[in-house]
Amino acid sequence: MVSILRASMIGMPENSETPAGTGRADNGASISKRKLRRPGTHPAAKGTETDLGRVRRARRINRTLAATFPDAHAELDFTNPLELLVATVLSAQTTDVRVNQVTPALFRAYPSAADYAEANQAEVEELIRPTGFFRSKAANLIGLGQMLVSEYGGEVPVKVEDLVRLPGVGRKTAHVVRGNAFGLPGLTVDTHFQRLVKRLALTEETDPVKIEHAVGELIEKKEWTMFSHRIIFHGRRVCHARKAACGACPIAFDCPSFGLVGPAEPAEAAALVTGEEREHILRLVGMPDAESEKE
Repeated sequence: MVSILRASMIGMPENSETPAGTGRADNGASISKRKLRRPGTHPAAKGTETDLGRVRRARRINRTLAATFPDAHAELDFTNPLELLVATVLSAQTTDVRVNQVTPALFRAYPSAADYAEANQAEVEELIRPTGFFRSKAANLIGLGQMLVSEYGGEVPVKVEDLVRLPGVGRKTAHVVRGNAFGLPGLTVDTHFQRLVKRLALTEETDPVKIEHAVGELIEKKEWTMFSHRIIFHGRRVCHARKAACGACPIAFDCPSFGLVGPAEPAEAAALVTGEEREHILRLVGMPDAESEKE
């Protein structure tokens, strides 16, 4: 069941909760009626949420985001573990879109770990220059290629402790590779993930490793990888860093930051929703697509 948000908060008493409209997902599943809270009145915002309440809320958020982003996935292009490892190393301090623009030529030039191990750094730098920090990234790619050849038979290792030994690879990259190349559950704590779990008050931790463990206690292990994808999708499309689309957010009812980090007014919020899923998201929260309204 998915949260519905469509009514304006104007004129609502401080602790009132009012039912919103209903919608229907693309797969035909009906969307249940949900209630709205005034900004700042969520139990988590007031410090009165119980541990059990937080677990239930986190899992409800995961289910709602699963309906919102049924096709959530890693947005880096790859066909094998090595390609994903390389692409994730390149993704530091840049966008997945930018990485996907340079990796086709890079993957053709260096199809194996041995190719990276023997690569000329200047040539690698030229190929990856658009991703930024290209000198250090090129050195890391050559270094990880050498280590893969010398210690892992040219194959990408599966264990976290082995992956984080590779140049340019931290726990975030390790979990991206494990979750998407090997199908092993893991939480990807990137900047979007950190921002959203803080806004959602799922943990007060600020260290990425501590965030990973804290959130891991709330979400079923089998859901870790997909929960990461859903949170990241939501952060890129709805819960933006500068101004979140609070009034068009499917998880608004479960968010203690609702209306505090972005407009609660539906029409204003709808204009902030981005991505190919925009129309789907607006339907889920009971709002017509802005483009449709113009017709």
